[in-house]
Amino acid sequence: MNMILVRTIDWEKMFVPGLSLWEILLRGTLTYWFCFLYIRFFRRGAGQLGISDLLLITLISDAAQNAMAGEYNSVTEGFVLVGTLVFWDYAINWLGYRSIFFSKIGEPDPVLLIKDGVMLRQNMKKELISAEELTGMLREQGVDEVSAVKACYIEGSGNISVIKK
Repeated sequence: MNMILVRTIDWEKMFVPGLSLWEILLRGTLTYWFCFLYIRFFRRGAGQLGISDLLLITLISDAAQNAMAGEYNSVTEGFVLVGTLVFWDYAINWLGYRSIFFSKIGEPDPVLLIKDGVMLRQNMKKELISAEELTGMLREQGVDEVSAVKACYIEGSGNISVIKK
């Protein structure tokens, strides 16, 4: 019974690419960079992800799948595509570690949200953080009063750092 199942598998279709591997590399590279730049400039970082952000990422991945992969059937094409995405993820992190330019592209600078106990509404507006969200983040850091804060930053990761008075 198992031998019959093994014989019915289309081994050539499974391992021989139907698309050029160079095309898959190029499609994966273009899609990765588009998604990276979009998320980099319109989203803060993983520490700030809410339900709508997770939904957006899921929808982007689904929408980008066909542009990235075209129509492919072989596992070889899937391996090359995944390898391309992993390569660019590692390359950006490595370049960010080695280069100030790529460091700035990869992770935004911290933004001051509270200075000497006063919320900086303009910076909060730019980062789309409400007073309620900020006070909630402060409570998570063990601070119950804005007036007790010397400085509060939203870091490139999306997390906040608090310096108490």
